[in-house]
Amino acid sequence: MDMIHLRSEWAPNVTRELLAGTVVALALIPEAIAFSIIAGVDPKVGLYASFCIAVVTAFAGGRPAMISAATGATALLMITLVKEHGVGYLFAATILTGVIQIVASLMRLGTLMRFVSRSVVTGFVNALAILIFAAQMPELIGRGPAVYAMTAAGLVIIYGLPRLTKAVPSPLVAIILLTGVSMYLGLGIHKVGDMGALPNELPWFALPQVPFTFETLRIILPTSLTIAMVGLLESLMTAAIIDEMTDTTSDKNRECAGQGLANMVSGLFGGMAGCAMIGQSVINVSSGGRGRLSTLWAGAFLLFLIVVLGPYVAQIPMAALVAVMIMVSINTFQWKSVRTLVTHPRSSSFVMLGTVVVVVGTHDLAKGVLFGVVLSGLFFAHKVTRLFRVESSRDGGPVRTYKVAGQIFFATAEAFHSAFDFREADLERVVIDLANAHLWDITSINALDRVVLKFRRHGIAVDVVGMNEATATLVDRLGTHDKPGAALGAPGH
Repeated sequence: MDMIHLRSEWAPNVTRELLAGTVVALALIPEAIAFSIIAGVDPKVGLYASFCIAVVTAFAGGRPAMISAATGATALLMITLVKEHGVGYLFAATILTGVIQIVASLMRLGTLMRFVSRSVVTGFVNALAILIFAAQMPELIGRGPAVYAMTAAGLVIIYGLPRLTKAVPSPLVAIILLTGVSMYLGLGIHKVGDMGALPNELPWFALPQVPFTFETLRIILPTSLTIAMVGLLESLMTAAIIDEMTDTTSDKNRECAGQGLANMVSGLFGGMAGCAMIGQSVINVSSGGRGRLSTLWAGAFLLFLIVVLGPYVAQIPMAALVAVMIMVSINTFQWKSVRTLVTHPRSSSFVMLGTVVVVVGTHDLAKGVLFGVVLSGLFFAHKVTRLFRVESSRDGGPVRTYKVAGQIFFATAEAFHSAFDFREADLERVVIDLANAHLWDITSINALDRVVLKFRRHGIAVDVVGMNEATATLVDRLGTHDKPGAALGAPGH
């Protein structure tokens, strides 16, 4: 790897990378604590996880400038395991999650992202923006005028400062200024330290304190599988979004492996499983982060903040971080998608809106994306069926020619079968011309078999002509109408 490529991947602009990573580190702390509380574990579990995952993915991940850490999506899946079996089993499940994700990378599952339509990605992004905004409301509603004023001031700084200078990320300035004002005036508003105690020691290596038996595997495997799939889905979706924001590409299969290695390390150092974070990734990119250095610094500086500067970090008012996250939700939402609802095809708009509704309604990103992908597939299949047609002609003789055009698969197989007249008078031979058609699956092969064999039962010979190489291979392998003894008459290929 030459130095120019290394610099572009790691630190296109060292100052911007460090400043962006600093903003991310500050924003990670309250969320890591909150996710730890959700999972039912000590705050240090989420904080150590965020440090480990960010640092490891900086080296091993497939998407520079993307932030991975402890997340709410994965924390929600740990609640039952922690409650019933304890934190030791959570660490073991986290390690197993990493193993599963590495296996997924070896199976090239990252390439499955190409089956996620643009409408699903847009719906995912918009739903996440709504959830990020909604998650800030408990820190605003009923908190008093001081909190409202601090949040408003934070937004003014975030959006106003770039008009004067872009030398320093405005979210970082907002956090520092509002923390200073809060401490100077003694406002007594909700602070980071009120969410949970910050650890004052470094994480240490330790194997999970669980029996290494098949019974342990039986307990943790369901949780690990679920976390692995949800984590990969959210990470790959986030990578796709950051790809678009930065007009660059990423290695999706390397990202799967990077996430897996990061989770294994997290479990071995007392952390919980995590994945990519769209909010923090947007903060990083919006603050100027483009390389791996911003991700590495975010994780390293996070550990420095909580272990060395913990008393000062605890004084950061939540109102300042709320302002940052509101900025994230505004920047994340695809506002153009609202204007194009009436100009885009109705099916695309319906998929986007459906994805938003399911994600926001269930607070489950995986369910929303799955719903969108299935819906996109159904709409696509419907569109393909409309392009399928069968035309026939008979020149007065005993031979009728059927010309088939389009895709023959499970959705069009019945229409293909219904297009033939099996009882036509004085007919001796039928020619089925597939030059402009393609057979895709077992259902389509079965439909062709049914047509050919039914004509033969009526004493009519059949020639199947014009098959492309792929269709001919599938028919030779799976078809039955050209096998000896299939029926009266002989097919022609």
